[in-house]
Amino acid sequence: MFTGEYRHAVDEKGRIAVPARFRPQLAGTCVVARWLDACLAIFPMPAWEELATKVGSLPMTDPNARLLQRQLFAGAFETELDRQGRVLVPQNLRAFAALDGEALVLGNREHAEIWAPAKWDEYSQALDDPTAFAQAIAGLGI
Repeated sequence: MFTGEYRHAVDEKGRIAVPARFRPQLAGTCVVARWLDACLAIFPMPAWEELATKVGSLPMTDPNARLLQRQLFAGAFETELDRQGRVLVPQNLRAFAALDGEALVLGNREHAEIWAPAKWDEYSQALDDPTAFAQAIAGLGI
């Protein structure tokens, strides 16, 4: 399970260090993809394949299913961690997530997310208000 929040530099080649505790789960091939809320996701191959199966089972006649498929798969990049535990993030994905200089790598259960620090700060402000947070999750059945 991916948990925690880590700040790392984005080097001149677009590589981001993956937190040491995430590296065993991402060993071998992993996938970096555009994700929700203008961030990127890093999936271990088994989690990516599970998601791809679910998305692939959606009806192709549904325009929202086609939108999801195009957004997800066109923006996906298969890669491997290098010897220093870094993941290469192509320029088009860095531009999508507004990554420049620094990135936050966050755990999110079966995948990790890569956020631009300013975007995460803006997004996470909603988490700071306990009443707003409670209202946001009220209908989830937790």
